Amino acid sequence: MESGREHLLSAGNGPSGGDDGDDSGGVPSDKVGDASVATRPEGNVTLVGLKTFYRIGWSAEGFEPGEVDVIDPARMLGHQVQIRPRVQSFTYVFGDGQSSPPTISAGGTYPSGDVVHSYATAGRYAARVDVTWTADFRVDGGAWAPIPDQVVVPGPATEVTVKTAKAVLVN
Repeated sequence: MESGREHLLSAGNGPSGGDDGDDSGGVPSDKVGDASVATRPEGNVTLVGLKTFYRIGWSAEGFEPGEVDVIDPARMLGHQVQIRPRVQSFTYVFGDGQSSPPTISAGGTYPSGDVVHSYATAGRYAARVDVTWTADFRVDGGAWAPIPDQVVVPGPATEVTVKTAKAVLVN
């Protein structure tokens, strides 16, 4: 398994791809969109012990899961090659030493979100989501076939501020 922004598929280098960053007809993972996390409560601020709901947002640049990239036929010996990236899993990294197991959930907001974490101590935490990508390809409009490889692309860090609260009785 490759890590970081390397090729998902590199023509001529086999299914495990190359890591030299060349433009040899493969699909570099820097063409996929960045997945960043946001939280509810809003503003990426929460309280110690409070259930914090996570959800994924995609960057405007790059391909999201299911979008199709068409490689220039001139670079593929005159054949039209299409690549369709797919998310294999998301791993939410909460920044406090805890992370979720791999999941296919993009999370959500209260009350239906299913990616939830509670922080034990106050502080500032760099949360992110790591996306494990794979892809399908087809040649000249034929049947889609899986690319037998994957790449893990860490998302950008989102600072989550965790505060403490103290109950006070008032008249």
